[in-house]
Amino acid sequence: MKRFPDPSLGRRAFLRWAAALAAGSALGLPGRPWAQRVVPDEPAGALPPELAPGHIRYSGGRWQEYPTALSSILDEVRKRTSIEPASDAQVVDLSSDQIFEHPFLYLSGRYEFEMPSAPEVERLRRHLTYGGFLLVDDGLGSNEDGFGRMARTLIERLFPRQPMEPLPREHPVFRSYYLIRSVGGRQAVSQEVEGVQMGIFTPIVYCRNDLGGAWAVRPDGGWMEECTPGGEPQRRTAFQLGVNIALYAMTGNYKQDLIHHPFIQRRLNQS
Repeated sequence: MKRFPDPSLGRRAFLRWAAALAAGSALGLPGRPWAQRVVPDEPAGALPPELAPGHIRYSGGRWQEYPTALSSILDEVRKRTSIEPASDAQVVDLSSDQIFEHPFLYLSGRYEFEMPSAPEVERLRRHLTYGGFLLVDDGLGSNEDGFGRMARTLIERLFPRQPMEPLPREHPVFRSYYLIRSVGGRQAVSQEVEGVQMGIFTPIVYCRNDLGGAWAVRPDGGWMEECTPGGEPQRRTAFQLGVNIALYAMTGNYKQDLIHHPFIQRRLNQS
């Protein structure tokens, strides 16, 4: 039986294989490729979406400040790239091996939350070590209080030997689709995007500007929040960064993975 996937399938296939292997390891069972699993939410005969984020639910805080934020950015990914995303994220708990079904995880909030248990931290560490990705979206923007303080403590427990540091502007999250010159969001706390580096991959990306607050829409289609102090240009750059992050989560060093390059170039020429 073939042990490793064909490298020509690209990083997304490898992520799926690695996450399945991680889930199997956590259960003491051999991992199996995602291509063999049943997706209960998909109609018979339908292909599963290439990008289906998992939104991490936690206790003791408000884990879903903006319920429409992820569906909004996924819609933008669908419009701008060749990736076919799900219509919305799926809620996941760190107590469940369900997290291994989502190479892209999202953790957000403004307020303090209960620190996950040691087994939950280990499960998340295993997911990220095997190729998963986590976007931490800080809605308050303070390193000393609220969500930011708890999130940074969690990251330190996940990777105590890999400090979180500002990402250089040459990093793919600033270049994978749009050339990011300004870090947007609902607020403008910092022009830095931080990350934890492991080899050539960055499994955790941390933004303090409340991306979800800029992405979220009301039922009538209007924006839920104003973006201050920069207004709509600040919102536009928040969407651009979100698209870049989604592509990075699925492909790693996007400039070296040219699967989507002709499609992207056509879209850029049309915009």
